[in-house]
Amino acid sequence: MPDAPPTTHTRSRHNGRRPRAEAEDAWRAAVDADAAETCRRLLENLEQVVRGKRHELRLVLAAAACGGHVLIEDVPGTAKTVLARALARSVRGANVGRIQCTPDLQPTDVTGLSIYNQKTRDFEFRPGPVFANVVLVDEINRAMPKTQSALLEAMAENQVTVDGTTRPLPQPFVLLATDNPIEHDGTFPLPEAQLDRFFMRLSLGYPSPEDELEILRDQQHEHPLESLGPVVTAAAVRGLRPAVAEVYVDELLQRWIVDLVGATRQLDTIALSASVRGSLALERAVRAWALLEGRMYATPEDVELLFLPVIAHRIVFAPSHLATIRRLGREGALRELWECCLELAPRPRAL
Repeated sequence: MPDAPPTTHTRSRHNGRRPRAEAEDAWRAAVDADAAETCRRLLENLEQVVRGKRHELRLVLAAAACGGHVLIEDVPGTAKTVLARALARSVRGANVGRIQCTPDLQPTDVTGLSIYNQKTRDFEFRPGPVFANVVLVDEINRAMPKTQSALLEAMAENQVTVDGTTRPLPQPFVLLATDNPIEHDGTFPLPEAQLDRFFMRLSLGYPSPEDELEILRDQQHEHPLESLGPVVTAAAVRGLRPAVAEVYVDELLQRWIVDLVGATRQLDTIALSASVRGSLALERAVRAWALLEGRMYATPEDVELLFLPVIAHRIVFAPSHLATIRRLGREGALRELWECCLELAPRPRAL
């Protein structure tokens, strides 16, 4: 990542001066170019392993660029775990942590614990798997609520408190959790407070027949994940966040985002609406998506594309609306939700 722009004015040989604004613009341009190249390399590397899911991969990268976490909810065998492992392998020097959730998993199995060392006659902290750059939490809904709650501080504040001592997590820190929605025996639904900590929730879905045929050919001799190598550094991934912050979002677009999220608080069909965290996440998501598109400005189409992946898991439908959900299906109900929010908060004409 380029050095920060100079803080004082310097003279130019051509016009006698070089304003600070010009130096800052040059620095931003360099940061943006580096960030766009980092995203391109990551996307191309992930596509070598996860076939035919370019849109979903871009969503994951958008979340990672914002320092957000992703809940991947889908049936078994749709490359949820492979995606997380591929992302970790794509970052040079990244530490990888994996938590296989079971009902007997304890909070200390996630965060770590202090163990008495007889040689030093003192307690030593042994960090858990959450102390990693990329953490895969496999089948998170199989862990008991007290273990699920051990992740809340890590996801929200990038730190863990054990035995009264707060320890920061390594950066970048990205948590990818998988959830099997079709099995209910021995599972514990995630509470709304924890769902709200996830930046996005998405589903990979089944590949097309052509992509599935390509997968068969890819794995004829070995899994392509075995030969996947790093293409970016951890420092480059850390540099995505300042680049995302530099993407321009017009004030009208920001107000529309606030109005759209606020519309979820006006619908009778919703028992629990999206909070301010939803507005913040959606605004950051459109910045990251614009960066992935190679733009330094966000558009209304970005908001329309990202509204459901960012907001849908933050709301709870009212019991009176369950019959409609069964009739329309989850996707149909969410599409109806978007249309209702759009009716209450129309797209600004100036955009």
